[in-house]
Amino acid sequence: MQAEERQKRIEEHLLKMEFASLEELSEMVDASVATVRRDLGVLEGKGTVQRTHGGAKLLNPKSDEFAFNARDTHQLDEKEAIGKACAALIQPNQTIIIDAGTTCYHVARHLESKTPQVITNSLPVANLFAAANKLEVVVSGGVIYPRLGVLVGPLAVEAFSKVRADAAIMSCGGITLEGITNSHGLLIEIQKAMIAAARKVIFCIDSSKFGRQSISKLCELEIIDTIVTDKGTPPDLARGLRKRGVEIVQANGD
Repeated sequence: MQAEERQKRIEEHLLKMEFASLEELSEMVDASVATVRRDLGVLEGKGTVQRTHGGAKLLNPKSDEFAFNARDTHQLDEKEAIGKACAALIQPNQTIIIDAGTTCYHVARHLESKTPQVITNSLPVANLFAAANKLEVVVSGGVIYPRLGVLVGPLAVEAFSKVRADAAIMSCGGITLEGITNSHGLLIEIQKAMIAAARKVIFCIDSSKFGRQSISKLCELEIIDTIVTDKGTPPDLARGLRKRGVEIVQANGD
């Protein structure tokens, strides 16, 4: 693949995803990381992308589809009900990893009374607990991805690979009987490190994501201990998940 074609594909990928790791881009264009770095230097010179530690991000993104505040308005009642139901599963004084999804934020809103130790890469979650004197919050390192309100990149992955937690509260882009997927490859490695660090894995998934598949595979169903969802979950899919050993907790919305 010629340099111009590689750079065009990289730019198109960033237009769609807005942020990508060097490894993700290298695999996509079938070129070495060093070659991708040179391509990003060219694109940065054009003013379309900005290189970051371990990757690159789009400058002046046009879409707010993945912006945290915009996404948090979707399925709002369901997310709040899921948040309460998931928080009820957490025991006092546990160490809890909290993912950067909007539904996970609603879990965090109901956790303070449990006085957990929280480990997160979510800036909204960190800000939520900034003035909380009764609990300790550990924030991962990484590059700030403002539109998602999340810290990403190799430093974030490294941070979660060095901790251990009682539970990880996770989000995703979609779930089928084939497994869990998410919309951004850059988040996948961080989420995998979160899952590996936790004794119990809890996914908070509103019913709109059931039966959907996103771009990147995150994990098999066997990795999941519990899914907390709302009453709109498709019964057939819920039964299939239970048969695979996944506990399903449906929030009542009260």
